[in-house]
Amino acid sequence: MSTFIPSRTAGSRARVALVLLGSLAGVMAAGTAGAATPDSDVRSFVVKFGDLALDTDSGVNQLYRRIVFAAKQVCPDDGMRDLMAHRWVEQCRKQAVARAIQQIDNPRLAALHAVRSKSG
Repeated sequence: MSTFIPSRTAGSRARVALVLLGSLAGVMAAGTAGAATPDSDVRSFVVKFGDLALDTDSGVNQLYRRIVFAAKQVCPDDGMRDLMAHRWVEQCRKQAVARAIQQIDNPRLAALHAVRSKSG
């Protein structure tokens, strides 16, 4: 599982996109310990943020919402009632968000994530 951001060039913010990846193997196994994670079981979701001003609170908040939404897409819960599977989904989402924040490398976004992750 990895996160990818195409390289930026000056003035090309509209082409910048973030891809969040999450493994479905744990969810599909629904409690099976030690499930392998084949590459074919990886979902991705592109988060575009070239339209946002990341030097403003508004822009950073909007991007954070987009990242959280994307994490829910790559780590779906599909109405599972199994507690272990639910925990796996939550962990998958947290890791996807954290990787995205790290890849974007924006201090304002990182500070917002630090506050949000502490408060749940």
